[in-house]
Amino acid sequence: MAKQTQGKFRLVGALLLGGVALGVAASASYLVLGDDGRPEPVKVVLGDGKTGPPGMAWVPGREFLMGSSHKLAQPNEMPAHKVGVSGFWMDVNDVTNAQFRRFVQATGYVTTAEQKPKWEDLEVQLPPGTPRPDDSLLVPGAMVFVGTESEVSLRDYSRWWRYVAGASWKHPQGPGSSIEGKDDHPVVQVSYEDAKAYAKWAGKRLPTETEWEMAARGGLEQATYTWGEELLPQGKAMANIWDTQQKQPFPVVKDEKVQVGTMPVGSFSPNGYGLFDMAGNVWQWTSDWYRADAFKIQAQYRRAPVDPAGPADSFDPDDGIVPVGAPKRVTRGGSFLCSDTYCISYRTSARRGTDPMNGMSHLGFRTVMTTQQWKLAQTQKNGIASR
Repeated sequence: MAKQTQGKFRLVGALLLGGVALGVAASASYLVLGDDGRPEPVKVVLGDGKTGPPGMAWVPGREFLMGSSHKLAQPNEMPAHKVGVSGFWMDVNDVTNAQFRRFVQATGYVTTAEQKPKWEDLEVQLPPGTPRPDDSLLVPGAMVFVGTESEVSLRDYSRWWRYVAGASWKHPQGPGSSIEGKDDHPVVQVSYEDAKAYAKWAGKRLPTETEWEMAARGGLEQATYTWGEELLPQGKAMANIWDTQQKQPFPVVKDEKVQVGTMPVGSFSPNGYGLFDMAGNVWQWTSDWYRADAFKIQAQYRRAPVDPAGPADSFDPDDGIVPVGAPKRVTRGGSFLCSDTYCISYRTSARRGTDPMNGMSHLGFRTVMTTQQWKLAQTQKNGIASR
């Protein structure tokens, strides 16, 4: 590729980086407090296609402590506060490449990354007065983790992220990459709009942030991780994160034999509700707008809110480049890039805001549905929830 063309793609990448806010089940060891105040084991309930949607697990309704006051917690996770949630079904795994392919084949859907970027979507993520680039620079593509050859300052994430023309869910790293043989890996390079479109087609929806956190906790009140307090209990890896995958500091990738990326869904033990990969592998979209102060506001309510739908707008004063009110949706769970030296977002309370039009190579999603939605799906000819 000519140097001039490479320069154009780097320019687009720099613009888009301004919008990146930079990451077998039943077990009696998972306990919740029952109505009598005594601990009781969490029961795993999986849908079988008759009493519940296949491929989904039941998350029972309850009140829980959302957020954290732990020493590792960031200001946007504080304080821990009570929230109530009604029961719902959640996908056992993140939506996979195979599932997303069925959606695309059935609908002809074209993802955000496969379309030419719209200036109005980019402009709101950039500092006021940023000049519009030449139209030739706005080409389909997405953000790809490229790593570095040596250790660098962790203050500048543009060192290890790059906008790659032609990157999409079918080509996560760019035109030369493929998802062949990776049907069981989580789909990535999907924007919030893409995830929402899939959920609608499947007769489901994206989880609220509250639903996501309660599900991720698996019945463990205020535990640091979805499995408990130890990152590596008895030395066992519990999630696909940098700290258990790499033998070199983040974001160094100098050994071609060392693969950095997604793993098949369900590669690690599930949490107390039977949900896999609620930490690591890929970040997951939720339906909430992101506000850095959302938990502080919610904690002021006299009564614990029940099934909160999230803020009415976005607010992120911590980004440094992106306007504080730029549109962002909450993403949760961390990814294969999370490291204890940079991003410890595999913690259950960790949260971040992400440009809803942005696809990234470490970002996916899963869906939820209510019992009422499942019953409605049963009455429909094609059984929507089995897609």
